[in-house]
Amino acid sequence: MPRKQGSSYNFGARRQASGVRPLIIFSIISVVLLTFYIREGDAGMLHGVRSVVSTVSTPVRIVGSAVATPFQGMGNVLGNLTASRETLDQLERENAELKSRVAELSEADAAAERLEGLLELRSTYNLQSTAARIIGESTDAWSQTVTIDKGTADGIDVNMPVTNSAGVIGQVVEVSATTATVRLATDENSGISAMVQASRAQGMLRGQADGTLRLDYVSADADVEEGDLIITSGIGGVYPKGLLLGTVSSVTVEANATYATITVSPASRAENNEEVLVITSLTEEQAASDEDIAAANDAPQGSSREQVAEEEAEAAESEQESQ
Repeated sequence: MPRKQGSSYNFGARRQASGVRPLIIFSIISVVLLTFYIREGDAGMLHGVRSVVSTVSTPVRIVGSAVATPFQGMGNVLGNLTASRETLDQLERENAELKSRVAELSEADAAAERLEGLLELRSTYNLQSTAARIIGESTDAWSQTVTIDKGTADGIDVNMPVTNSAGVIGQVVEVSATTATVRLATDENSGISAMVQASRAQGMLRGQADGTLRLDYVSADADVEEGDLIITSGIGGVYPKGLLLGTVSSVTVEANATYATITVSPASRAENNEEVLVITSLTEEQAASDEDIAAANDAPQGSSREQVAEEEAEAAESEQESQ
């Protein structure tokens, strides 16, 4: 027997009403709980229940986050893979430009630091000098020289000493209008009047084939130790007194020897230099005093004024003959 239309309508209405009632009840309960939650303060029962639920659910949230993170990263990767070729090319160009800019800034910072060191050296020693840049090195296996970008047009002349903030580099031996050749202190034809800073023992500093220096004419009983600084003595009137030349690396005294064998590590090497100072003239204070010369003449190590002059003259003649 078919159902009457009225009874179907009543059944549907009852189902709809039964579905609405729980929603109304839950809404009323929510409003009541929210009202109590607001009024009871932080120490109420509902706040305590909320804290417990939050504590219990925290590990679940952490695990969920850990599980979701790889998928988020994968999404980023997929996003990059699907980016247009034009976008990727632009990013690569920007990255290359940034790297180039960083390199330029690093180089500028290094140059500024070197120049600051030169200015400090010039100020400390009151040097009358001209700044120059090393533009070449010798390819001759028998000599150690560098070329600088200043010459006679800039007031540069033969025999002028050259230094940087680390120490003495060498001496000008040849000059043109726009360039000059500097013989390095490590060249075997080089000879510089020097002394041990601590004990004031005087000697002649010579270059060696292995790139080290040797301090000659220091007596076997002189007070010289490994680590002592070697500086210019000012005797001879070429180098200002007190410029750093190197550090004693070894001291050997043979039995019955008159002089000690002293090896010195140079303070500065050409490959570590770009900007240098050419000392154009000496002040009265920068030259060795009469007392310094007298002390050198009387010292037991035998580095008399006459010996120093002879050594420097021999070095200059040897250089001229080699040219």
